[in-house]
Amino acid sequence: MVVRPSPLRLLMVSTSYPADLADWRGVFMRHLADALARRDDLRLSLWAPPGETHPAIRAAATAAESAWLRALMQAGGIAHLLRSGGARRVTAPFALMRKLRRVYRRTAPDTDLYHVNWLQNALPLPAHGKPALITVLGTDMQLLRLPLMRGLLRRVCRHRRVIICPNASWMMTPLTATFGDLAQIQMVPFGIDPHWYALERCFQHGDAARWLVVSRLTRDKIGPLFEWCEPHFHNTDRQLHLFGPMQETLSLPGWVHYHGPATPDQLQNEWFPSAQGLITLSRHAEGRPQVMLEAMAAGLPIIASRLPAHEDLLLHQRTGWLCENPAALGSALATLEDAATNQRIGAAARVWVREAIGTWDDCAARYSALYRQLTGTDSE
Repeated sequence: MVVRPSPLRLLMVSTSYPADLADWRGVFMRHLADALARRDDLRLSLWAPPGETHPAIRAAATAAESAWLRALMQAGGIAHLLRSGGARRVTAPFALMRKLRRVYRRTAPDTDLYHVNWLQNALPLPAHGKPALITVLGTDMQLLRLPLMRGLLRRVCRHRRVIICPNASWMMTPLTATFGDLAQIQMVPFGIDPHWYALERCFQHGDAARWLVVSRLTRDKIGPLFEWCEPHFHNTDRQLHLFGPMQETLSLPGWVHYHGPATPDQLQNEWFPSAQGLITLSRHAEGRPQVMLEAMAAGLPIIASRLPAHEDLLLHQRTGWLCENPAALGSALATLEDAATNQRIGAAARVWVREAIGTWDDCAARYSALYRQLTGTDSE
């Protein structure tokens, strides 16, 4: 007779969540929460900005907290406020810490463990011993450079069992150096919506080569994109289509086709099938960019700058292309505009990501196993 483990009561905390199914912001959090809610070994409560959720998810935020979180999302999120300056750069983080401290204490009697997204959201965890799984993205690594931050986070880890989960292996070494004596460090990749794996590409030889850039528009995220691409796109048959929110004031060259933010459905149905590939020349501290994973699942070749996050994700000339200067970018464009090479690289990327990453249900299973480990119920 198989004995099912008792459902764990899980509180997940996130300051990012899409307002509806057409919202591009924080879509990965909706996919993750929905996948966890589909599991019968978990009972999920979610403290996050308001949005459409799986019917099994219990909302943990009060009406006032939901309104505050909605306003935070509309302002661009906590990371954007920290970058943009002004009074809210100081007031918003302190307000967030106060609200999190209250929600952690309020929900403690009905919670077996916490799933905290992003390191800063773990700071107000009370010292009552309940275990915590803390996810880490690339931007979290910048947080560790702030004065006193390492000490404050280490204090959080001393009061409970903790597993810290970066979503990319390149973060393992610095996180182990900082927290390895107090917490388990375990890389857990996010999942991918199955629709991306099912996408069929239909670009035709002889069509104008359409290359895509999907990114928040900041100086670090865009990097040297315009300078490197200009000799290869301006006054040529190639087209560069740029998608994403303008989060810093950038001057866009006239030869760039800028479309603003795009929903996943628009990318899946209108753009990815007929594109030659995806370009990212980011200088930003990335984890494993979700749009790159989705492009790989769709069989779309990627040309990327040499960052630890990109080198962690792409095998040069096998599942993607890494470049370090404009000449290398030009060589990558010419090579990947050969139909046979394009299809070979795209197919290899899809196989790799299917085997190494899988779906959001695969991701939820990885987290569930760690929850059981944290609570000592993995042998039930």
